Amino acid sequence: MKGYWVCIYEKINNTEKLKEYALKAKPAIEKFSGKFLVRGGKNRTNEGINSPRIVVVEFSNYKTAVECYDSTEYQEAHNILNGHTIRHHQIVEGN
Repeated sequence: MKGYWVCIYEKINNTEKLKEYALKAKPAIEKFSGKFLVRGGKNRTNEGINSPRIVVVEFSNYKTAVECYDSTEYQEAHNILNGHTIRHHQIVEGN
């Protein structure tokens, strides 16, 4: 079964830091053959928090999704967001 990152942003305090993060995160994700299925765009909140940004990334399997998140390359990118966003990030298994 495939693995997915589902990331729901609650608040973005610094869009420049988000851009810096994205530039560094993309090659880390691609190293693990991650494929962006959703990256921003129009959305409608039906329940829960109103989110300014949603990202979904598909990986070949759950283990690879976890390995990518835990990788040094991705964690270096992730650290750029510290104090600049509030987000909910999950790794889930699915079809």
